[in-house]
Amino acid sequence: MLPGDDGGVVPHIDAVTSLLGERPAVAVGAVLVVALVVGWALFSRRGRSPATRFRRVLDDHDEVAILLHPDPDPDAMASAMGVQSLAQAVETDATIHYPGQIRRPENRAFETVLEQDFEHVETVGDLETEAVVLVDHNEPRGFQGSEGVDPVAVVDHHPGEGTGEAFTDVRPEYGACATIIAEYLQELGWVPIDAEDGPTIPDALATGLLYGIQSDTKYLTNGCAPAEFDAAGFLYRGTDEELLNRVANPGVDAEVLEVKARAITSREVRNAFAVSDVEAVSNVDAVPEAADELLRLAGVTAVVIIGRRDETLHLSGRSRDDRVHMGKALKTAVEDIPMAQAGGHARMGGGQLSIEHMEGIGPGDGLTVEELRDRLFEAMTGELQ
Repeated sequence: MLPGDDGGVVPHIDAVTSLLGERPAVAVGAVLVVALVVGWALFSRRGRSPATRFRRVLDDHDEVAILLHPDPDPDAMASAMGVQSLAQAVETDATIHYPGQIRRPENRAFETVLEQDFEHVETVGDLETEAVVLVDHNEPRGFQGSEGVDPVAVVDHHPGEGTGEAFTDVRPEYGACATIIAEYLQELGWVPIDAEDGPTIPDALATGLLYGIQSDTKYLTNGCAPAEFDAAGFLYRGTDEELLNRVANPGVDAEVLEVKARAITSREVRNAFAVSDVEAVSNVDAVPEAADELLRLAGVTAVVIIGRRDETLHLSGRSRDDRVHMGKALKTAVEDIPMAQAGGHARMGGGQLSIEHMEGIGPGDGLTVEELRDRLFEAMTGELQ
């Protein structure tokens, strides 16, 4: 046992201390034994890889609920598929749940083409079990009672304070959560091709994980760590090219094209930064897609798109400028607006704010969309702190 465990080393040290005054030679030998035991325990714990420790956590439960964040993307869905396969390998039942909606064309195509059946959750009671594993986010959100969920494990690449009761592996330096899951599989001896020995990664899982990495890193061109390239090389042998093409190239919704066009024509550019108000949208997923498109313009290194749906403004930002941490910029721009939420990575971020609260309901003097646009520019340039 480790120091401080009930019935562990600490009581034995007290006994040795007492013995030291009575029989010094025996006491010294006992101290050496205790030190060896403690050292071996610490070495053994440190020596276990994250993959091994995570598998043990899964094995400790008869059933787990794998929870995605609202509006799941391919990286989150692929990571959940990987956790489900790892759980099933130790005979643990695993169900994948998601709050919110799966709306973007590539996200819907991912679920359909790879023949997945994710369970929608509206309240905490919809989860199959209290043993919850979070992937691609580290704090439960997006459904009633989410604040009461205490996950047993967290696997993520986003910065945050959320932890798992038994296991936490959060790597903000990674470009995709799917990279972490691919590493687990590789460390545990899984292979992406049929083999006589060891478990095989199914084609759908290898394809999903590879596309999860590609989609979160813009095909290994944005926000990558060396681990992304290693994982992609490991998975590539087992991918189904036909499935990968269908997931990566779904049909494009007409509104998405229209919103992209509005983002380009209504853009305002100051120095190398652009802000564009695309006004009303029925599909809010068109907003981040428009941000991706606008960032492709020559001379533009950071963009924010503003879109409206019902009484909410949706913000989506992208940056390829080392001077602009997009998540921090968006958070700074809206932090004085009641009930507003924003944040994200250095390269991408998003936010939502109530139009009524922005215009003055609650504390504050109110803010027009034009003034919000100015704040976004100031946040990107660093003038607004």
